Amino acid sequence: MEEGFDLWANPSSPHAEGRKARAALEDARERVKQALGWEGEVIFTSGASEAAALALGHAKAGARLVSAVEHDAILKAAPDAERLPVRPDGALDLEILTEAVQRERPLVAVQHINSETGNRQDLAAISGIVQQASGLLLADCAQSAGKLALPPCDMAIVSAHKFGGPIGIGALLVKDFAMLEPAGGQERGYRRGTENLPGAAGMAAALEAAHSPYLDPFVLDPLDAIVAHCRESGGKFLSDRLSDPTPYIRAIAMPKMSGSAQVMRYDMAGISVSQGSACSSGTMKTSHVLQAMQIEPEVADRTIRASFGWNTTREEVERFCEVWLELAKA
Repeated sequence: MEEGFDLWANPSSPHAEGRKARAALEDARERVKQALGWEGEVIFTSGASEAAALALGHAKAGARLVSAVEHDAILKAAPDAERLPVRPDGALDLEILTEAVQRERPLVAVQHINSETGNRQDLAAISGIVQQASGLLLADCAQSAGKLALPPCDMAIVSAHKFGGPIGIGALLVKDFAMLEPAGGQERGYRRGTENLPGAAGMAAALEAAHSPYLDPFVLDPLDAIVAHCRESGGKFLSDRLSDPTPYIRAIAMPKMSGSAQVMRYDMAGISVSQGSACSSGTMKTSHVLQAMQIEPEVADRTIRASFGWNTTREEVERFCEVWLELAKA
């Protein structure tokens, strides 16, 4: 990022300094492609929300279809989209999807890893259904890029700060620019605004620094140790009911204490957790994700989300578990 800041010029300017900045931007773009294993195009954006708005607002497709457990950024970018139900285990109902895509070139948006529960959708199966209907699949990979391999899709949403990169930079990955209507003067004509060269360079560097696995399983082992205590006390690990739980996001319901009270108590203990999606947790509304999964309102009200990042330590996870057990006994 420091190297990017040194190249002060606008990458879209034709003078020598602008050309230097352009060369650095294109280098970052190629590095992002290589790190993600993406063979299509990369449009840099300010983050996942802008990437979602760009895809849903400008895709050359017909009806917009979104799963009922999508992030608010998706739902707000396509407020009139048809919502596709999920089963109680969080998986998209593929029978209903198969019927819903029977229209002229639909655009289907599905989150690869759910941001509240950590559940993984079967995007290989979903992609096959959408492809057979000659539709387009938009995969929201904000929670999975840099941690898991990209799923089969026509477009993908990526956010740098989710894998340790800088805030304020993301990307929309597209197989072919022909899938989108032009939307501006920058980024090959598909986005407006001066390109964020330092952010793009930081995003590429963070992806290149990502390890496999993203987080050593040893770090998260303490979570498995408290599952039995959680069940005995009347709490719930939502991963017990998910179709394909992933390790980096855990949704846990405490036996008695509300989610909002837990967030405050954890904060007092120096631990940051959320109730629902971090982008909407301040509203204290019942999670639309948990509602769509038909989770009992009283359980949903007592559910918090714990997310584990590239720099999370085992000691921090152990402390999280200690506090959970203390609060459960209160």
